[in-house]
Amino acid sequence: MMKRFILVIIMMISTLGIYSFKNNAEDAKKTSYASYYHDKFNGRKTASGEVFNNSKLTAAHRTLPFGTEIKVTNLNNGEEVIVTINDRGPFHSSRALDMSKAAFDEIGGISKGIIPVEYEIVD
Repeated sequence: MMKRFILVIIMMISTLGIYSFKNNAEDAKKTSYASYYHDKFNGRKTASGEVFNNSKLTAAHRTLPFGTEIKVTNLNNGEEVIVTINDRGPFHSSRALDMSKAAFDEIGGISKGIIPVEYEIVD
């Protein structure tokens, strides 16, 4: 009986440890690269069902839930923007975000197609 009790306690501690690790991992700042959408995607539906608009502050990410707000910082100049995840992608392994043209222009200017960024979930 005592062995079962100890086993249950160990399982509970393990579960709580994994849960807290996952939460901290999701909230951590991440560094990667970002690009922006071509104008040809205006008016098309995103993976969330929302119609894409290059003048809104939105972005695509492979795993973050739709509606998640993230703060994106350009590592070259320190400029920041808050975007809402409304699509899936990018489907290129070197980038973590595809941003709307408006969001990308706000932190880096569209003269460059890809910029190094740091991003984190906004509470």
